[in-house]
Parts: sequence; structure tokens; C-alpha cells
Amino acid sequence: MLTKLLLIGLGGGVGSVLRYLVSGWAHLLTTSTFPIGILVVNTSGCLLVGFLGTALTEYWSVREEYRFAILLGLLGGYTTFSTFSRETLMLVNDNQWLYALANVVLTNVCCLAAVWAGHRLAQRWFGL
Repeated sequence: MLTKLLLIGLGGGVGSVLRYLVSGWAHLLTTSTFPIGILVVNTSGCLLVGFLGTALTEYWSVREEYRFAILLGLLGGYTTFSTFSRETLMLVNDNQWLYALANVVLTNVCCLAAVWAGHRLAQRWFGL
């Protein structure tokens, strides 16, 4: 149990650093106040969750503690609903209602589509 917890914690730390780097990179691509960085992080994280969640559980023989480290730790630290929620609230507080609505709609649509795409990609990758 201790090994599992340590691996999840290590994965979470790495995922958080990756979130910071990817989000910062995405923000360099725009001068807009739209929170594109978190949208990119959450969408790419959902794609990875869809793919790796399927691959690790259905196709690869990966031990439970490593699956948890990747899915709960790494990707849990990488994606962040709390940051999405806070940035949306900040847009509302700044009276940027259109951006707030776009952030809610785009994040939900993109992330659900990304999980589905990752799942289908894993199925095709492994021949289903």
C-alpha cells in the first residue's frame, strides 16, 4: 500500500509540473485573456486518460500500482478541474461572460471528445 501511495504521489508531482509547462506554453500562443492553457491541458489529459486507461487495463499487463501512478497520479496531477473552475469564475468576475461560457462549453465538449478519441485510438491501436 505504501508503494502505491508513493507512486501516485510521484506521478502527481510530475503531472503538476507538466501542467505548468504545457499551460504556460499554450499561453505563449495567444494574447487573449481566454484560458487556453487549461483547455489544452484538460483536453490533452483527457485524450491520454482515454488512451492509457484503455491500454493499461485492457491490452497491457501493467501492475495495479503503476496504473494508479499513471492514471490517478500523473494524469490526475496534470489535468485540473479546480483551475478550470477558478479561471471561469475569474472571467465571470471580469464580466467576460462570452469567454466564461466558451470555456465551459469548449472544455466539456473537447474533453469528452478527447476521452472518446483516446479510447477509440487504443482500441484501433490494439486491433479492435
